[in-house]
Amino acid sequence: MSDDIAERYDAVVQALDTAMIVVTVAAGDERDGCLVGFHAQCGIEPLRHGVWISKANRTHDLVERAEHVGVHFLGVADGDLAAGFGAVTGDDVDKFAGTAWTASPEGVPLLDGCANRMVGRRVALVDVGTDHDCLVVEPVRVDRVSPLIPLRLHAVLDLEPGHDADEYPRRP
Repeated sequence: MSDDIAERYDAVVQALDTAMIVVTVAAGDERDGCLVGFHAQCGIEPLRHGVWISKANRTHDLVERAEHVGVHFLGVADGDLAAGFGAVTGDDVDKFAGTAWTASPEGVPLLDGCANRMVGRRVALVDVGTDHDCLVVEPVRVDRVSPLIPLRLHAVLDLEPGHDADEYPRRP
């Protein structure tokens, strides 16, 4: 792909100013989470939500083994959560240290400070041939506090990601 096309595409996508989420997951006695900007509802009947998880991220490894994930819809006041789950890697730090959380009945770590969230049952994890896989979940629990003014992409553009997109595959 030419640099010109990539630059124009990036400009259009940044103008869309997507809402940011944090995905959390537990598998066995391990837990992790990551900041995500690629997500959308992808089905009405049955209800489905698609979340693209970076293959370079430790969260991806746990998603492969988990049945459920937490999807936290960040509000404008959740910049600290975005930084805590987006600017460090779970390879080096416990992202949950210093963050209040509670396990859902399904065992998913839910961030206490983020009341607009859902627990989703993994329906599919699809390799789409890029640096991200598409995780499709069925909502099994949704918590909503009104109003939600989303934390948008423009508010987190200054964060340095815990991993670069080209750091996959994680395993030899």
